[in-house]
Amino acid sequence: MSGISRRRSQCAILATMVLLIGFGALQAQARPALSLLLPTFKVYQPLLLNPGGAPRWVSGYYVGYQRDLYPVAAVDFSAITHLIVGRIRPASDGSVITDFDIDPVNGPAMARALADRAHQNNRKAILMLGGAGEHAGFVAAAQPARRAAFVQNLLATLDDLGYDGIDVDWEPILDSDRPLLLALLQDLRAARPGILLTIPVGWVNANFPGAVDAYYAQLAGLVNQINIMSYDMAGNWDGWESWHFAALGGHSPSRPSSIETSVGSYLSAGVPAVKLGIGIGFYGSCWRGVTQPRQPLNGQVSQGESDNAMSYANIMQHYYQPAVRSFDALAKVPYLSSAAGLGPQSCTFISYEDAESIAAKGTYVRSQGLGGTIIWTIGQGHIATAPVGSRDPLLLAVRQAFLDP
Repeated sequence: MSGISRRRSQCAILATMVLLIGFGALQAQARPALSLLLPTFKVYQPLLLNPGGAPRWVSGYYVGYQRDLYPVAAVDFSAITHLIVGRIRPASDGSVITDFDIDPVNGPAMARALADRAHQNNRKAILMLGGAGEHAGFVAAAQPARRAAFVQNLLATLDDLGYDGIDVDWEPILDSDRPLLLALLQDLRAARPGILLTIPVGWVNANFPGAVDAYYAQLAGLVNQINIMSYDMAGNWDGWESWHFAALGGHSPSRPSSIETSVGSYLSAGVPAVKLGIGIGFYGSCWRGVTQPRQPLNGQVSQGESDNAMSYANIMQHYYQPAVRSFDALAKVPYLSSAAGLGPQSCTFISYEDAESIAAKGTYVRSQGLGGTIIWTIGQGHIATAPVGSRDPLLLAVRQAFLDP
Protein backbone atom coordinates (compact mmCIF):
# COMPACT_ATOMS: atom_id res chain seq x y z
CA MET A 1 0.00 0.00 0.00
CA SER A 2 2.58 2.52 -0.76
CA GLY A 3 6.00 2.48 -2.28
CA ILE A 4 5.79 -1.22 -1.51
CA SER A 5 2.17 -1.40 -1.05
CA ARG A 6 -1.08 0.01 -2.09
CA ARG A 7 -0.31 0.87 -3.38
CA ARG A 8 -1.18 -0.64 -4.35
CA SER A 9 -3.10 1.11 -7.06
CA GLN A 10 0.16 2.51 -8.11
CA CYS A 11 2.19 -0.60 -8.75
CA ALA A 12 3.55 -0.82 -12.25
CA ILE A 13 1.11 -3.47 -13.40
CA LEU A 14 -1.96 -1.68 -12.09
CA ALA A 15 -0.79 1.68 -13.35
CA THR A 16 -0.62 0.29 -16.87
CA MET A 17 -4.12 -1.11 -16.59
CA VAL A 18 -5.54 1.99 -14.99
CA LEU A 19 -4.12 3.92 -17.94
CA LEU A 20 -7.05 2.78 -19.99
CA ILE A 21 -9.83 1.70 -17.74
CA GLY A 22 -8.98 1.99 -14.04
CA PHE A 23 -8.43 -0.83 -11.61
CA GLY A 24 -12.03 -1.88 -11.53
CA ALA A 25 -12.05 -2.58 -15.25
CA LEU A 26 -9.73 -5.52 -14.68
CA GLN A 27 -12.86 -7.40 -13.79
CA ALA A 28 -14.66 -6.54 -17.04
CA GLN A 29 -13.12 -9.29 -19.14
CA ALA A 30 -15.33 -12.13 -20.36
CA ARG A 31 -15.75 -14.85 -17.77
CA PRO A 32 -17.91 -17.91 -17.07
CA ALA A 33 -21.15 -17.43 -15.19
CA LEU A 34 -20.57 -16.45 -11.57
CA SER A 35 -22.53 -19.48 -10.39
CA LEU A 36 -19.84 -21.70 -11.89
CA LEU A 37 -17.00 -19.85 -10.20
CA LEU A 38 -18.15 -18.91 -6.73
CA PRO A 39 -18.01 -21.31 -3.79
CA THR A 40 -21.00 -21.53 -1.49
CA PHE A 41 -20.79 -19.66 1.80
CA LYS A 42 -22.85 -18.16 4.57
CA VAL A 43 -23.46 -14.44 4.36
CA TYR A 44 -21.98 -12.45 7.24
CA GLN A 45 -24.66 -9.96 8.20
CA PRO A 46 -23.69 -6.26 8.30
CA LEU A 47 -23.96 -4.28 11.49
CA LEU A 48 -26.42 -1.42 11.68
CA LEU A 49 -25.40 2.16 11.13
CA ASN A 50 -24.61 4.20 14.20
CA PRO A 51 -27.47 6.28 15.56
CA GLY A 52 -27.98 9.35 13.41
CA GLY A 53 -26.46 7.71 10.35
CA ALA A 54 -22.86 8.63 11.20
CA PRO A 55 -20.19 6.45 9.55
CA ARG A 56 -19.21 3.34 11.50
CA TRP A 57 -15.49 3.34 10.84
CA VAL A 58 -12.35 5.27 10.18
CA SER A 59 -9.68 2.66 9.47
CA GLY A 60 -6.19 4.12 9.43
CA TYR A 61 -3.18 2.34 7.96
CA TYR A 62 0.16 2.34 9.78
CA VAL A 63 3.04 0.67 7.92
CA GLY A 64 6.37 -0.49 9.25
CA TYR A 65 8.58 1.28 6.73
CA GLN A 66 7.06 4.62 7.82
CA ARG A 67 7.45 4.04 11.56
CA ASP A 68 9.93 6.90 11.85
CA LEU A 69 7.27 9.30 10.58
CA TYR A 70 4.91 8.51 13.44
CA PRO A 71 6.27 6.93 16.64
CA VAL A 72 4.07 4.24 18.14
CA ALA A 73 3.66 6.22 21.35
CA ALA A 74 2.48 9.30 19.44
CA VAL A 75 -0.39 7.73 17.47
CA ASP A 76 -3.65 9.64 18.03
CA PHE A 77 -6.47 7.11 18.38
CA SER A 78 -9.21 9.70 18.88
CA ALA A 79 -9.75 10.01 15.12
CA ILE A 80 -9.84 6.32 14.16
CA THR A 81 -11.95 3.32 15.05
CA HIS A 82 -9.66 0.66 13.53
CA LEU A 83 -5.88 0.63 13.19
CA ILE A 84 -4.62 -1.44 10.24
CA VAL A 85 -0.96 -2.33 10.71
CA GLY A 86 1.15 -3.41 7.76
CA ARG A 87 2.20 -5.64 6.73
CA ILE A 88 2.32 -9.40 6.88
CA ARG A 89 2.81 -11.30 3.60
CA PRO A 90 1.65 -14.60 2.14
CA ALA A 91 4.36 -17.10 1.28
CA SER A 92 3.84 -19.61 -1.51
CA ASP A 93 3.89 -22.57 0.90
CA GLY A 94 1.07 -21.12 3.01
CA SER A 95 3.28 -19.70 5.74
CA VAL A 96 3.14 -16.05 6.78
CA ILE A 97 6.03 -13.56 6.61
CA THR A 98 5.93 -11.24 9.62
CA ASP A 99 8.85 -8.84 9.25
CA PHE A 100 6.53 -5.84 8.64
CA ASP A 101 9.06 -4.53 6.12
CA ILE A 102 11.46 -3.99 9.03
CA ASP A 103 12.96 -7.28 10.26
CA PRO A 104 11.73 -10.50 11.92
CA VAL A 105 12.33 -9.16 15.44
CA ASN A 106 11.57 -5.45 15.44
CA GLY A 107 8.64 -5.74 13.03
CA PRO A 108 6.53 -8.00 15.26
CA ALA A 109 7.56 -5.98 18.32
CA MET A 110 6.20 -2.84 16.67
CA ALA A 111 3.00 -4.65 15.72
CA ARG A 112 2.41 -5.89 19.27
CA ALA A 113 2.98 -2.43 20.69
CA LEU A 114 0.48 -0.91 18.25
CA ALA A 115 -2.14 -3.56 19.05
CA ASP A 116 -1.67 -2.90 22.76
CA ARG A 117 -2.12 0.83 22.26
CA ALA A 118 -5.20 0.32 20.09
CA HIS A 119 -6.86 -1.88 22.70
CA GLN A 120 -5.91 0.48 25.52
CA ASN A 121 -7.81 3.16 23.58
CA ASN A 122 -10.79 0.86 22.98
CA ARG A 123 -10.01 0.55 19.27
CA LYS A 124 -9.74 -2.49 17.02
CA ALA A 125 -6.41 -3.67 15.61
CA ILE A 126 -6.25 -5.29 12.17
CA LEU A 127 -3.30 -6.84 10.33
CA MET A 128 -2.73 -5.80 6.73
CA LEU A 129 -2.04 -8.91 4.64
CA GLY A 130 -0.36 -8.56 1.26
CA GLY A 131 -0.23 -5.39 -0.80
CA ALA A 132 1.31 -4.68 -4.16
CA GLY A 133 3.84 -7.27 -5.27
CA GLU A 134 2.31 -10.12 -3.26
CA HIS A 135 -0.05 -11.51 -5.90
CA ALA A 136 1.94 -14.68 -6.57
CA GLY A 137 2.11 -15.49 -2.87
CA PHE A 138 -1.64 -15.10 -2.50
CA VAL A 139 -2.42 -17.31 -5.48
CA ALA A 140 -0.10 -20.07 -4.29
CA ALA A 141 -1.15 -19.97 -0.63
CA ALA A 142 -4.88 -19.92 -1.43
CA GLN A 143 -4.81 -23.06 -3.57
CA PRO A 144 -7.00 -25.86 -2.16
CA ALA A 145 -3.98 -27.97 -1.20
CA ARG A 146 -2.48 -25.19 0.94
CA ARG A 147 -5.41 -23.01 1.96
CA ALA A 148 -6.28 -24.80 5.22
CA ALA A 149 -2.70 -24.45 6.46
CA PHE A 150 -2.60 -20.84 5.27
CA VAL A 151 -5.76 -20.02 7.24
CA GLN A 152 -4.40 -21.65 10.38
CA ASN A 153 -1.10 -19.80 10.01
CA LEU A 154 -2.95 -16.51 9.61
CA LEU A 155 -5.04 -17.11 12.71
CA ALA A 156 -1.97 -18.16 14.70
CA THR A 157 -0.25 -14.93 13.63
CA LEU A 158 -3.34 -12.96 14.62
CA ASP A 159 -3.32 -14.49 18.09
CA ASP A 160 0.43 -14.21 18.57
CA LEU A 161 0.43 -10.49 17.78
CA GLY A 162 -2.83 -9.72 19.57
CA TYR A 163 -5.00 -8.59 16.65
CA ASP A 164 -8.73 -8.62 15.99
CA GLY A 165 -8.81 -9.14 12.24
CA ILE A 166 -7.17 -9.16 8.82
CA ASP A 167 -7.21 -6.68 5.95
CA VAL A 168 -6.88 -8.87 2.85
CA ASP A 169 -5.01 -6.69 0.35
CA TRP A 170 -5.05 -8.99 -2.69
CA GLU A 171 -3.76 -6.97 -5.66
CA PRO A 172 -4.69 -7.29 -8.43
CA ILE A 173 -7.80 -9.46 -8.31
CA LEU A 174 -7.69 -11.24 -11.65
CA ASP A 175 -10.62 -13.24 -12.99
CA SER A 176 -8.83 -16.48 -12.18
CA ASP A 177 -8.28 -15.26 -8.60
CA ARG A 178 -11.93 -14.67 -7.81
CA PRO A 179 -12.90 -18.12 -6.50
CA LEU A 180 -9.60 -18.36 -4.59
CA LEU A 181 -10.16 -15.07 -2.79
CA LEU A 182 -13.74 -15.90 -1.90
CA ALA A 183 -12.76 -19.34 -0.65
CA LEU A 184 -10.01 -17.81 1.52
CA LEU A 185 -12.46 -15.35 3.06
CA GLN A 186 -15.04 -18.09 3.53
CA ASP A 187 -12.54 -20.32 5.32
CA LEU A 188 -11.33 -17.50 7.57
CA ARG A 189 -14.91 -16.66 8.49
CA ALA A 190 -15.78 -20.32 9.13
CA ALA A 191 -12.68 -20.89 11.26
CA ARG A 192 -13.34 -17.79 13.35
CA PRO A 193 -16.85 -16.37 12.92
CA GLY A 194 -16.15 -13.22 14.92
CA ILE A 195 -13.02 -12.19 13.04
CA LEU A 196 -12.92 -8.71 11.52
CA LEU A 197 -12.30 -8.98 7.78
CA THR A 198 -11.72 -5.96 5.56
CA ILE A 199 -10.64 -5.60 1.96
CA PRO A 200 -9.50 -2.64 -0.16
CA VAL A 201 -10.69 -2.44 -3.77
CA GLY A 202 -9.78 -0.26 -6.72
CA TRP A 203 -11.38 2.94 -7.94
CA VAL A 204 -13.45 2.77 -11.11
CA ASN A 205 -12.91 4.60 -14.39
CA ALA A 206 -16.17 6.46 -15.08
CA ASN A 207 -15.95 5.55 -18.77
CA PHE A 208 -16.38 1.90 -17.79
CA PRO A 209 -19.08 1.90 -15.09
CA GLY A 210 -19.85 -1.77 -15.68
CA ALA A 211 -16.36 -2.86 -14.69
CA VAL A 212 -17.58 -3.64 -11.17
CA ASP A 213 -20.01 -6.56 -11.21
CA ALA A 214 -21.96 -8.82 -8.86
CA TYR A 215 -18.76 -10.48 -7.67
CA TYR A 216 -18.22 -7.56 -5.32
CA ALA A 217 -21.61 -8.10 -3.69
CA GLN A 218 -20.50 -11.68 -3.03
CA LEU A 219 -17.26 -10.33 -1.58
CA ALA A 220 -19.13 -7.88 0.64
CA GLY A 221 -21.13 -10.74 2.11
CA LEU A 222 -18.00 -12.11 3.74
CA VAL A 223 -16.30 -8.99 5.08
CA ASN A 224 -17.00 -6.23 7.58
CA GLN A 225 -15.62 -3.46 5.37
CA ILE A 226 -15.01 -3.10 1.65
CA ASN A 227 -13.08 0.13 1.09
CA ILE A 228 -12.38 1.90 -2.19
CA MET A 229 -8.80 3.10 -2.63
CA SER A 230 -10.13 6.40 -3.95
CA TYR A 231 -6.85 8.32 -4.16
CA ASP A 232 -4.13 8.68 -6.76
CA MET A 233 -6.96 8.54 -9.29
CA ALA A 234 -5.31 10.55 -12.08
CA GLY A 235 -2.17 10.39 -14.16
CA ASN A 236 -0.40 11.34 -17.35
CA TRP A 237 -2.47 8.88 -19.35
CA ASP A 238 -3.69 8.78 -22.95
CA GLY A 239 -7.03 10.50 -23.44
CA TRP A 240 -6.93 12.29 -20.09
CA GLU A 241 -6.69 15.91 -19.05
CA SER A 242 -4.80 16.91 -15.94
CA TRP A 243 -6.97 16.02 -13.00
CA HIS A 244 -7.11 15.73 -9.25
CA PHE A 245 -5.57 13.10 -7.04
CA ALA A 246 -8.87 12.39 -5.24
CA ALA A 247 -11.78 14.31 -6.75
CA LEU A 248 -15.12 13.92 -5.02
CA GLY A 249 -17.05 14.91 -8.18
CA GLY A 250 -16.58 16.77 -11.44
CA HIS A 251 -15.56 13.83 -13.62
CA SER A 252 -15.94 13.81 -17.41
CA PRO A 253 -14.90 11.49 -20.27
CA SER A 254 -11.46 13.14 -20.33
CA ARG A 255 -11.06 13.09 -16.54
CA PRO A 256 -12.99 9.92 -15.68
CA SER A 257 -12.34 9.53 -11.97
CA SER A 258 -14.20 10.64 -8.88
CA ILE A 259 -15.36 9.19 -5.61
CA GLU A 260 -18.96 9.68 -6.69
CA THR A 261 -18.60 7.46 -9.75
CA SER A 262 -16.63 4.76 -7.95
CA VAL A 263 -19.12 4.59 -5.10
CA GLY A 264 -21.99 4.50 -7.57
CA SER A 265 -20.44 1.57 -9.41
CA TYR A 266 -20.05 -0.54 -6.28
CA LEU A 267 -23.53 0.29 -5.03
CA SER A 268 -25.00 -0.57 -8.43
CA ALA A 269 -23.20 -3.92 -8.30
CA GLY A 270 -25.03 -4.75 -5.08
CA VAL A 271 -22.49 -3.83 -2.41
CA PRO A 272 -24.53 -2.61 0.59
CA ALA A 273 -23.85 1.01 1.51
CA VAL A 274 -23.34 0.00 5.14
CA LYS A 275 -20.40 -2.22 4.08
CA LEU A 276 -18.82 0.28 1.66
CA GLY A 277 -16.17 2.88 2.51
CA ILE A 278 -14.14 5.42 0.58
CA GLY A 279 -10.42 6.15 0.88
CA ILE A 280 -8.50 9.26 1.86
CA GLY A 281 -4.81 9.62 1.06
CA PHE A 282 -2.63 11.59 3.44
CA TYR A 283 -0.33 12.36 0.51
CA GLY A 284 -0.62 14.07 -2.89
CA SER A 285 0.54 14.08 -6.48
CA CYS A 286 3.11 16.25 -8.24
CA TRP A 287 2.74 17.35 -11.87
CA ARG A 288 5.11 19.26 -14.13
CA GLY A 289 4.02 20.89 -17.38
CA VAL A 290 0.48 21.75 -16.27
CA THR A 291 -0.54 24.29 -13.66
CA GLN A 292 -4.10 23.30 -12.84
CA PRO A 293 -6.77 20.67 -13.51
CA ARG A 294 -8.49 20.28 -16.89
CA GLN A 295 -5.45 21.12 -19.00
CA PRO A 296 -4.41 19.02 -22.02
CA LEU A 297 -1.61 16.53 -21.55
CA ASN A 298 1.19 16.56 -24.09
CA GLY A 299 4.76 15.41 -24.39
CA GLN A 300 5.96 18.13 -22.02
CA VAL A 301 3.91 16.86 -19.08
CA SER A 302 5.41 14.58 -16.44
CA GLN A 303 4.61 13.42 -12.94
CA GLY A 304 6.90 13.31 -9.96
CA GLU A 305 6.85 10.99 -6.98
CA SER A 306 3.67 10.76 -4.94
CA ASP A 307 3.20 8.31 -2.05
CA ASN A 308 5.83 8.83 0.69
CA ALA A 309 7.68 11.66 -1.10
CA MET A 310 4.56 13.84 -1.33
CA SER A 311 3.24 13.15 2.15
CA TYR A 312 1.00 15.85 3.57
CA ALA A 313 3.75 16.70 6.05
CA ASN A 314 6.25 17.18 3.20
CA ILE A 315 3.77 19.21 1.16
CA MET A 316 3.20 21.59 4.05
CA GLN A 317 6.90 21.88 4.84
CA HIS A 318 8.43 22.07 1.36
CA TYR A 319 5.72 23.00 -1.17
CA TYR A 320 2.81 24.86 0.38
CA GLN A 321 2.41 28.61 0.01
CA PRO A 322 -0.92 30.26 0.87
CA ALA A 323 -0.79 32.44 -2.24
CA VAL A 324 -0.70 29.47 -4.64
CA ARG A 325 -3.49 27.44 -3.03
CA SER A 326 -6.86 27.16 -4.80
CA PHE A 327 -9.97 25.09 -4.17
CA ASP A 328 -11.88 23.41 -6.99
CA ALA A 329 -15.55 23.86 -6.08
CA LEU A 330 -16.66 21.21 -8.57
CA ALA A 331 -14.22 18.47 -7.54
CA LYS A 332 -14.19 19.69 -3.91
CA VAL A 333 -10.44 19.37 -3.48
CA PRO A 334 -7.54 21.83 -3.11
CA TYR A 335 -4.50 22.23 -5.32
CA LEU A 336 -1.31 24.27 -5.51
CA SER A 337 -0.37 26.01 -8.75
CA SER A 338 2.86 27.74 -9.77
CA ALA A 339 4.36 28.04 -13.25
CA ALA A 340 7.75 28.59 -11.60
CA GLY A 341 7.60 25.23 -9.84
CA LEU A 342 7.31 24.42 -6.17
CA GLY A 343 9.55 22.50 -3.80
CA PRO A 344 12.25 19.87 -4.36
CA GLN A 345 10.41 18.30 -7.32
CA SER A 346 9.62 21.65 -9.02
CA CYS A 347 5.94 20.75 -9.16
CA THR A 348 3.76 23.15 -11.14
CA PHE A 349 0.48 21.49 -10.08
CA ILE A 350 0.04 19.65 -6.78
CA SER A 351 -3.17 17.84 -5.92
CA TYR A 352 -3.70 16.80 -2.30
CA GLU A 353 -6.17 16.66 0.61
CA ASP A 354 -6.73 19.20 3.35
CA ALA A 355 -9.31 19.90 6.05
CA GLU A 356 -11.75 21.47 3.58
CA SER A 357 -11.74 18.52 1.18
CA ILE A 358 -11.96 16.00 4.02
CA ALA A 359 -15.00 17.83 5.38
CA ALA A 360 -16.65 17.55 1.96
CA LYS A 361 -15.92 13.82 1.83
CA GLY A 362 -17.36 13.32 5.30
CA THR A 363 -20.54 15.13 4.31
CA TYR A 364 -20.81 12.94 1.22
CA VAL A 365 -20.26 9.68 3.13
CA ARG A 366 -22.91 10.64 5.67
CA SER A 367 -25.39 11.67 2.97
CA GLN A 368 -25.00 8.33 1.20
CA GLY A 369 -25.22 6.22 4.34
CA LEU A 370 -21.80 4.70 3.66
CA GLY A 371 -19.82 2.75 6.22
CA GLY A 372 -16.78 5.01 6.56
CA THR A 373 -13.30 5.55 5.18
CA ILE A 374 -9.78 4.21 5.16
CA ILE A 375 -6.72 6.45 5.46
CA TRP A 376 -3.49 5.72 3.59
CA THR A 377 -1.42 6.33 5.73
CA ILE A 378 -1.80 8.09 9.08
CA GLY A 379 1.96 8.59 9.39
CA GLN A 380 2.11 10.77 6.28
CA GLY A 381 -0.16 13.32 7.92
CA HIS A 382 1.87 13.64 11.11
CA ILE A 383 3.83 16.91 11.40
CA ALA A 384 6.41 16.15 14.08
CA THR A 385 7.73 19.73 14.22
CA ALA A 386 4.34 21.30 14.94
CA PRO A 387 3.32 22.30 18.47
CA VAL A 388 1.89 19.57 20.66
CA GLY A 389 -1.81 19.29 19.94
CA SER A 390 -1.38 20.46 16.34
CA ARG A 391 0.68 17.64 14.89
CA ASP A 392 -2.15 15.69 13.25
CA PRO A 393 -4.32 18.26 11.47
CA LEU A 394 -5.71 15.83 8.90
CA LEU A 395 -6.66 13.29 11.57
CA LEU A 396 -8.47 16.06 13.41
CA ALA A 397 -10.31 16.93 10.20
CA VAL A 398 -11.26 13.27 9.70
CA ARG A 399 -12.56 12.99 13.25
CA GLN A 400 -14.69 16.09 12.85
CA ALA A 401 -16.00 15.04 9.43
CA PHE A 402 -16.64 11.36 10.08
CA LEU A 403 -16.95 10.64 13.81
CA ASP A 404 -18.16 13.73 15.63
CA PRO A 405 -21.95 14.05 15.98
